[in-house]
Amino acid sequence: MAINPASLEIATSTNWVDVCDLDDLRIRRRKVVRVEGKQIALFHEPKGIFACNNRCPHEGYPLSEGDIDDSCILTCNWHNWKFDLSDGRNLFGDDDVRVYVTRVEDKRVWLDLTEPPLEERLDEAFKSLRGAMRNNNFTRMARELARLTQLGVEGPEIVARAIEWSYRHMEYGWTHAFAGAADWLTLYQQNRLDQERQVTCLLETVGHMADDTLRQPEFPYPSRTDSYDEAKFLDAIETENEDVAITQIVGATREGMRFEDLEYAFTKAALAHYNDFGHSLIYVSKARQLLQAVGSGANDALILSLTRRLVYTRREDLIPQFRHYSNVIENWQKSANRSCPSHDDFRELSIDRAMDRVCDASNENPEKLFDVLLAANAAHMLHFDIALQSKLDNQVEDNVGWLDFTHSLTFANAVRRQCRRYPDLWKAGLLQMACFLGRNHLYTDYEQDLDQWYVDDVPRFFKESKDLLYDHGQQEFIVSVHLLKTTLAVEEEASNASEETRQLLVAALNRFLHSPLQRKHLTRTVRQAMNLVALDAY
Repeated sequence: MAINPASLEIATSTNWVDVCDLDDLRIRRRKVVRVEGKQIALFHEPKGIFACNNRCPHEGYPLSEGDIDDSCILTCNWHNWKFDLSDGRNLFGDDDVRVYVTRVEDKRVWLDLTEPPLEERLDEAFKSLRGAMRNNNFTRMARELARLTQLGVEGPEIVARAIEWSYRHMEYGWTHAFAGAADWLTLYQQNRLDQERQVTCLLETVGHMADDTLRQPEFPYPSRTDSYDEAKFLDAIETENEDVAITQIVGATREGMRFEDLEYAFTKAALAHYNDFGHSLIYVSKARQLLQAVGSGANDALILSLTRRLVYTRREDLIPQFRHYSNVIENWQKSANRSCPSHDDFRELSIDRAMDRVCDASNENPEKLFDVLLAANAAHMLHFDIALQSKLDNQVEDNVGWLDFTHSLTFANAVRRQCRRYPDLWKAGLLQMACFLGRNHLYTDYEQDLDQWYVDDVPRFFKESKDLLYDHGQQEFIVSVHLLKTTLAVEEEASNASEETRQLLVAALNRFLHSPLQRKHLTRTVRQAMNLVALDAY
């Protein structure tokens, strides 16, 4: 019996299979056999008989059509990937190829088809997924996710590992990648019987994390600890002291505190200012949702990253445009004289007047006022003047597009979620919704005929809108995640809203999903840059 000298596993093999005649293989030099559902390429070389999966792990082209050199390096001629047939290592590419132990007995060629232990296959697949993420190799990520799913790994476990691999590489903490992960996992759970769609949800999730962290070094977190004190933590966020804020959170986790123990402080910090176009509160809300999906194992990574994000977020109420916010919230007085406005009352209000109008109506039930503000923001989004996307002579502050409007709705969704949990924060949430109204009204056109966007069959609309997400065709993750989170936020809010608000929400989403979305503004960017540089010259 002759045995391939590169193969040392015969003693533990248990599944030897007779696959072909030795003389036939010697004459033909290579042969493809199909056995136990596998397509395997056999090669008769001076150094022995070698066997590997016939499909190149790159794109599935037949390795039996490749070239082999004197060192038994097999080249796939489609894309020049090279594999060492002794162990399957990839020498020019990414994925290794599986090789099989061979032996010859009674002039027959036998293969050992014994599968490696499950734990070994899982470790290899996770290792390969991490490598694919590190290189932002989208198709390789897809292959490894399909492989892990085939091996029975649940999506939340995969996402939890991807979070752990990613969070230290996010310089300023949370990005849309983590927020999107919460929503993609919602869709993952809604597709329990559709594995293709589940893998799609996972690919968008880990792909976005990979894209946001590509070639980024680790940004370490302080390891020091301090006994957690909520007031001290909030002050550290307010003063942008990352070291103290992280030290507080490390102390909290070592005391056994989880996100739910810290959620009020995070929500309060997120609403302390009109923050970063609503991202802060959205991310706090998504942290709860994401942790419910992936489990507490990701708790420390997510809250450390969220803390860093809150420290570095921009505080827009400190700029002149929104400076009235601090006056209104500090002098908030409930009024017994003004009734709850309608959404039309906010149509042409400036930022200051919109906030004042909210304050005037503060005697109303906050959820009733919330519904009015939600309708007003939906109406603004529905009436967005999309011609502004192509305007070339804008001031920088007027560079507005669809994604600016979607934030008014995704932020509102976070307001309802968080302020229902912590009712003392409704005031800040409602005033910040008014900030969106005042900010966006300058970019609306209420003369447009938009009846075509109203929807009669709402359940069917949401089903079709979510179907679009699985093959959205968008190159930028920042676009696809806005399609995702706006669709799911509107679906959730529509189920809670009054009938008029629901109609406006769905119509606004419908127009957004089916209208042009211009992202790159080459001429406008150059023109604004040249104007700024020219001013610097004098």
